[in-house]
Amino acid sequence: MKAEIITIGDEILIGQIVDTNSAWMGQQLNFLGIEVYQVTSVHDNHEHILKAFAEAEQNADLVLITGGLGPTKDDITKKCLCEYFDTELVFHPEVLEHVRSLLSSRNVTINQLNQDQALLPASCTVLHNSAGTASGMWFERNNTIFVSMPGVPFEMEAIMSEEVFPRLVKLGITQSIVHKTVLTIGLPESMLAEKIERWEDALPDFIKLAYLPSPMMVRLRLSAYGTDQSALEAEVDRQVKELLTIIPEFVFGFDDDNLGIALGRMLVESGKTLALAESCTGGNIAHFITSNAGSSAYFKGGVVAYSNEIKNRLLEVPVETLNSFGAVSQEVAEAMAIGAQKALKTDYSVATTGIAGPDGGSDEKPVGTVWIAVAGPSGVISKKYIFKHNRERNIIRTTHTALNLLRIFILNQNSALI
Repeated sequence: MKAEIITIGDEILIGQIVDTNSAWMGQQLNFLGIEVYQVTSVHDNHEHILKAFAEAEQNADLVLITGGLGPTKDDITKKCLCEYFDTELVFHPEVLEHVRSLLSSRNVTINQLNQDQALLPASCTVLHNSAGTASGMWFERNNTIFVSMPGVPFEMEAIMSEEVFPRLVKLGITQSIVHKTVLTIGLPESMLAEKIERWEDALPDFIKLAYLPSPMMVRLRLSAYGTDQSALEAEVDRQVKELLTIIPEFVFGFDDDNLGIALGRMLVESGKTLALAESCTGGNIAHFITSNAGSSAYFKGGVVAYSNEIKNRLLEVPVETLNSFGAVSQEVAEAMAIGAQKALKTDYSVATTGIAGPDGGSDEKPVGTVWIAVAGPSGVISKKYIFKHNRERNIIRTTHTALNLLRIFILNQNSALI
């Protein structure tokens, strides 16, 4: 079954409000196995709204409409629905009673505009709005279902949950759908696709694979559609296990994980602890780690050693090393990691030193030059990276790259994968 979502309101198009309704509906419909074919936003214009209805009817089996149901003159959705379905507004006393009761509980005196909320198209099935005064409306024409709801998110969600979803399930038009998202890091999208091409080509027809790239990782989302939920889950699990044999070192988690959660899990399972020595990242790695609940079980703390004085005094980086090689160097990064590991008495430590930008670079060490070091029970490793000129992105990239270097180091103590 294909669905289209139509949001009505100038406030969406001019960016005055963010359309969270479509995201919520898309997620909930997905759980029912209903595919969202298109999301359309239109302004408060009679002709534009009617055109959107007509186009949606040609494309979708289910059309969900939000907005334009308020009591004021700029809310014209009900009038457009009457014209589109060749019907007229009729009075519904039970709706008026609900409006009176709701406004009374809020100490609001009902006026004529509020009373007009009880006027609804004669040909629709009225959907009770337990959270507000604007009722939902259900129409059916040419094998397409139209549902109109208020744009206020909590009112729309109430109507969808209490009225729309039960009707869709009762009609038997939903299906099972299973999603599993595999989180990868260390390979750009094109190289990842090349590496797993044979596995992807062999996927069953009822499983779709989507590549969802971001600056620091690529998410692989498997979506399985069918009627047997258990069978779908079993096949998705089997495919994920096979994928892990192909790219084990590049997969760090699943679904809602992040790199911090994945690392935390590794450290907790092994009973190990972590310390940080940050220069160019300015504490961002510590923030990323401590944003995850339970991080106190493995993260002892960190030192933001922004100046050479602090690198020397708190992390015991020798002055000679700083003078000979400069703060942004392999030697200093490794000394920082060892110093943090020693000072905070941890099993592992990560150190970053670099030129985040936009200024401060040279021909030898341009902006974006970063050294990352990881110290652990088996010794210390370090790598040099050249990022770009954007300061914020350099900090974010360094944060994720440092944590991934630690992840791989833990996975393979002999650093063969690095």
